[in-house]
Amino acid sequence: MTASTAGAILTVTLTLVSCAKASASNSDLTVPPGAVYINPLMYDVVGADYTEWRNLSTVGFNPTDTTPPFIQVFDPSFLNVTGSSATIRSIVSNPGFAFAHEAPIYIPDLNAVFFSSNDGGPLGYNGWYNNSVVSMINMTEVDMALASTTGDVNIQIQTLNLPDTVQMVNGGTGPYKGDLLFVTSGRALLPPSIVRVNPSPPYNATVLLDNFLGRQFNSLNDIKILPGTDIIFFTDPTYGWLNGFRPEPMLPSQVYRFDPSTGQVRVVADQFVLPNGIAFTPDGKSAFIADSGASGGFLGTNQTFPATIYKFDIDPQTQTFVNRRVFAYSDSGIPDGIQLDTMGNVYSGCGEGTHVWNAEGTLIGKFYLNSTTAEMIFTNSGLVILDEETMYLANIQAQGLNLATL
Repeated sequence: MTASTAGAILTVTLTLVSCAKASASNSDLTVPPGAVYINPLMYDVVGADYTEWRNLSTVGFNPTDTTPPFIQVFDPSFLNVTGSSATIRSIVSNPGFAFAHEAPIYIPDLNAVFFSSNDGGPLGYNGWYNNSVVSMINMTEVDMALASTTGDVNIQIQTLNLPDTVQMVNGGTGPYKGDLLFVTSGRALLPPSIVRVNPSPPYNATVLLDNFLGRQFNSLNDIKILPGTDIIFFTDPTYGWLNGFRPEPMLPSQVYRFDPSTGQVRVVADQFVLPNGIAFTPDGKSAFIADSGASGGFLGTNQTFPATIYKFDIDPQTQTFVNRRVFAYSDSGIPDGIQLDTMGNVYSGCGEGTHVWNAEGTLIGKFYLNSTTAEMIFTNSGLVILDEETMYLANIQAQGLNLATL
């Protein structure tokens, strides 16, 4: 093939994938307005004259040069996620402050999402001497505002006044017996912890765990409850040290199991660089762990380190994680928080938006924002995406798993 032929093929490719209707398995594919279909068969070979090589993992794959935010469809099955009229709209924006980073929890009884600001990272305005911030947004107010316009909205969020025992919230799940269940990364010499917080004023908090047999954890990152139980599983990487707000780590980067009824805590998985997001299948038989080792804080980015979601079987007797295998590798940034929908699709916040893989690990679509999104959460209104200085709502038809523990 000549260079001119390769260039012509690439031109045709970019033209085709920009259309709302494209050929897929010899049938027309209609995507939501503003969405883009990218047929993998049409970019598997781009030729030596291709000028958009992505030699940095921080650069997203946007061959159509579509203006974000928008929806990328890589497989027709993603339309079962989006529905026919999905959009992505900004619901809160605060330029200059990374107020929406991690720990999203949706409380249906309040129709509210709780979340935390960036801890130790850019625009978080916290560190060794300053705590992060936990806030909430009322989704009823979001729905009313969006119904009154076709554009973006900017809803007022509410900051929670939490006790000093809650330092650097970074992960969350719930409702857990009616409460918010957070993991904190700790700050300075203040220990990381698992903490229950009342979602209503006065937001009283109860610390459930803050050590491993007398040793402080490194900086707890994310948390989930094993379905059908009240057993807590959480990840503990070294990001507190890597981001300058915790001392040098004294434990390996591991995944732990904590039984609140007995107080027993033990390791269930290791051999990670930086274990991050965690999720379970609804039957409780499999677990997903994101290893974001490629993102090393003050050590910088190492693109040869993991940006990988691993899948495990859960031993029915011991609840340790066994049969580790690669589930998916993120082509942009690193996978952070993980959520699942009721169809078995896996969502993770990555380098330029939220990526979605089917149950076999095939990338089927992205909510492309052109900026790092650490987390997302399903609500009655759709998928809320945390994008540091902005929060988005994708009004998709997919439903998330029920994360409530009674």
